[in-house]
Amino acid sequence: MRLLLFPLVVYPLLELWVLIKVGGAIGALPVLGLILASAAIGFAVLRRVGWQTVSRVNQRLYRGETPKRELLVGASTALGGLLLLLPGFIGDALGLLLLLPAGGRWLRGQRGDSIHEGPPPRHNPSDNGPVTIEGEYRRED
Repeated sequence: MRLLLFPLVVYPLLELWVLIKVGGAIGALPVLGLILASAAIGFAVLRRVGWQTVSRVNQRLYRGETPKRELLVGASTALGGLLLLLPGFIGDALGLLLLLPAGGRWLRGQRGDSIHEGPPPRHNPSDNGPVTIEGEYRRED
């Protein structure tokens, strides 16, 4: 529990310290403008990546393939957009890193081994053959 509490307390304090330092260097209004601009970009990224990921996952599922790569790309891009949406320059830097192709590939390379592909679907919708659904039933009169 203490291990989780430490980043939850230290990270906001670190973000606040960076905001104060940058605000002292360039002024409060430019800092506010940068925060609002990064939040707008993060919102746009989240909105766009959500629909694209759903579309790509559906295409892969329709072909009877496992959408592992699409889910990882969508998750890393969504995380980058979320970090841009939150106020703070440290989160913005990490969010931009995830949105860049090299940063996203690095994250997917690190996390890709932990997601195992399951068996492919047993029925491809493009097949014209019969569909068999196995199961058990009990008739109650």
